Amino acid sequence: MTSVYGRLASVLGLLCVLLTGGASAQEQGPRIALIVGNGGYGTVTPLDNPGPDATLMAQTLETQGFAVTLLIDANQITLNRAISQFGRDLREAGQEATGLFFYAGHAVQSFGSNYLLPTDASLTNAADLSLVAVPAQAVLRQMFSARNRTNIVILDACRNNPFQAIPELNDNGLAEMKSPTGTFLSYSTAPGAVALDGLDGNSPFTQALARELPTPGLPIEQVFKNVRVAVIEKTNGQQTPWDTSSLTSNFVFSPEKGISAGEQAELQLWDSVKDSTDPVQVVLFMRGYPDSPFIPEARALLSRLMGSTPVVPPAPAETIAAAPEPEPEVDTSQDQQRLIGIAQSTGAAEDYQAYIDAYPEGTYAELATFELKIIAEKVERADAGTDAGETVVAALPEASRAAPPPMGTELTFTMPFTSGGEAIMGKSIEELVTLSPLFPPIEGIPDELWKDQSCSNCHQWTKEALCTQGTTYVTAADDKAISKNHPYGGGFKMNLRAWADGGCK
Repeated sequence: MTSVYGRLASVLGLLCVLLTGGASAQEQGPRIALIVGNGGYGTVTPLDNPGPDATLMAQTLETQGFAVTLLIDANQITLNRAISQFGRDLREAGQEATGLFFYAGHAVQSFGSNYLLPTDASLTNAADLSLVAVPAQAVLRQMFSARNRTNIVILDACRNNPFQAIPELNDNGLAEMKSPTGTFLSYSTAPGAVALDGLDGNSPFTQALARELPTPGLPIEQVFKNVRVAVIEKTNGQQTPWDTSSLTSNFVFSPEKGISAGEQAELQLWDSVKDSTDPVQVVLFMRGYPDSPFIPEARALLSRLMGSTPVVPPAPAETIAAAPEPEPEVDTSQDQQRLIGIAQSTGAAEDYQAYIDAYPEGTYAELATFELKIIAEKVERADAGTDAGETVVAALPEASRAAPPPMGTELTFTMPFTSGGEAIMGKSIEELVTLSPLFPPIEGIPDELWKDQSCSNCHQWTKEALCTQGTTYVTAADDKAISKNHPYGGGFKMNLRAWADGGCK
């Protein structure tokens, strides 16, 4: 049968792996966006929403890691130059880049092609459209030349035809475009239909998109599906956003919120012990993560496993109504930590019992009860002579039986020891706490869990904590605490007591 400390060692090994490991977040390629909002037209009907729409989209995309170029009221030369630079930026960013083009403003279709209208567009004959407007296909050509993995084109531009007086341009809305593989195309309304301007500063489409886009972990297809539902509801069914996709890989605007390596380790360890029937594993979790949100569950589980679930009797019915105002609760956390710290430092049954006597329902009551149970089991085995290797007071190694420092010897935190055994003589307390232990901190654990490891990995051996530990040796009624084994042997404890007796200087 596996010993208690054998099981403890195996869980310690798991804890060490979890604490030192951590999944790295998947790195994403560059994200580049060109955002255009044209509303200040000179020769056609000006629009109120495109400027605010473009600004809102730029702000939203920047929060999702896009490098954004924002153009408001761009003329033809400015728009053409920006699209050309957008293509160069995508090519330089590499194949893992994501490109996004957003346009809000006037746009028209002619002979199945869509044209974006710069603010200086002036047209009297349909034949001149390609000379004064910018073909939407120019954006797709730049994306195709970059051959990057993911491209997104969003057109909130399907408003009323601004050139209704020109007979050859009498089609409303935009035509559906053909796009290169790896492209997601979104229109604020269905092909050939007209989109509505918003009444509260933004179009219904852009407003819904800016709200849905930052949702963590939401695939792009679901983002635009949610936008479609919201716009249909907002416009009472008058406008139905449309999209087509040739994407070949998954894309999310806002990745799932990651957790730290420490949080991942905590969660994995708790998942491994929450259904356990072994109280040692639960105790180890409580020791490793004393501030975990799973601590209440861990305490309850430990109580069930040990058959000591605390029961709080209800107040008598007649006293409930007349109960006096409750007195303010006293914060005992520091005193509880002090007492359990002393018990863990000495390993003495009387110190664990002192904690339970003071705080029978305290934060560490289950832990203290469990430790007492382990000590009692070891006493029984020692008395029966069945397991000489697990006696309560182990035979101290030779280095531990060195004489204590002479009475009256002044010892400081940084002063080398002059007694305590060859292994620690000439070294100070400050130096020793950073070195490896001489003996196993817990009897029976495998060598790989303690040899060549720094003592500070397992113990909070600050100067203040060691002073508290040394003080317990000074005030102890007998030498039982000093007689117990220690990672540095009993000689270290004797010097620690001498240091504390001198005021922990």
